[in-house]
Amino acid sequence: MHDDHDFDPNAAATGKGIFGLPERADARIRLLGVPFEATTSFGGGTREGPRLMLEASQQVDLLDAHFASVWRHGIVLEALDTGPTQSIAELDEEARASQDPDHVQELSAARTSLVEAWTRATFANGQIPGILGGDHSCPLGAMRVAAQDEALSILHFDAHHDLREAYGGVRESHASIFRNVLEDCPRVERLVQLGIRDYCEEEVDFARQQGERVFVSYASDVAARRFRGASFASIVDEALAKLGERVWVSFDIDGLDPAYCPGTGTPVPGGLSFDEACFILVALRESGRRTIGFDLCEVAGTAWDANVGARLVYKLCGLAAASTNGRA
Repeated sequence: MHDDHDFDPNAAATGKGIFGLPERADARIRLLGVPFEATTSFGGGTREGPRLMLEASQQVDLLDAHFASVWRHGIVLEALDTGPTQSIAELDEEARASQDPDHVQELSAARTSLVEAWTRATFANGQIPGILGGDHSCPLGAMRVAAQDEALSILHFDAHHDLREAYGGVRESHASIFRNVLEDCPRVERLVQLGIRDYCEEEVDFARQQGERVFVSYASDVAARRFRGASFASIVDEALAKLGERVWVSFDIDGLDPAYCPGTGTPVPGGLSFDEACFILVALRESGRRTIGFDLCEVAGTAWDANVGARLVYKLCGLAAASTNGRA
């Protein structure tokens, strides 16, 4: 076991690990950078998200207002120039150079297989997996593994439904990930979507066809209810009540107001404030549900984007560590 006395959380970051933390064999939380953005449809740069967040994490103070001393649980990020991350980066480079949607799909599927294998090994080792994208197609393999043997609910923060059958001819697109999850993973019993405000008719129709399996909190409806006097807390409680006991949190940074993520690939006016997102994460913890893993995707652009992303990663680590108690 690691001796906490070996590390000073009050000092300037000196370790090369994420948040300046030392490597720990007994770390509860294991993160994988997935620098893949071949299916992006507007702005680019999300392949740099893991590196940007690693750099920004060095400036994150380690006593979190919502989840306290998260660092004590141990957090490790796979090296960004070796192993699965390096292989995924090579797949991304080839896919971005291709003009053939079928070839891009093949490469995306190979990426998904690498993420699946990594996630399976992480769960087998008793650790909590976290995926750092990359575009929002990146965590598909992780959610497949999380839903393989037990019922799973997904709490999805996003400006978009991501329920298209395919986008640009690619099935494993960032715009299709939750269509894939719902079709590939019968044990996903509930998908709860928050912040949704940019979508097409196909996606709305598909969501409605799923009945109670998909619950959508449209941003326009939330705003109207709040303008008429409903509390944000009551709206959040209503959404979280739809979740089962075992939860994966999937966070596309564009679920936030673009003031917090101006460099993301597909920013949309409106969205959650940082404080509102934190309130939801705390409410999820207080609900007693188990967050067994998470992803944060679509971080790109500036040091500010990376700053916000790194702080969300720390809170997601805190949420998962506080709610699992070693159980998957």
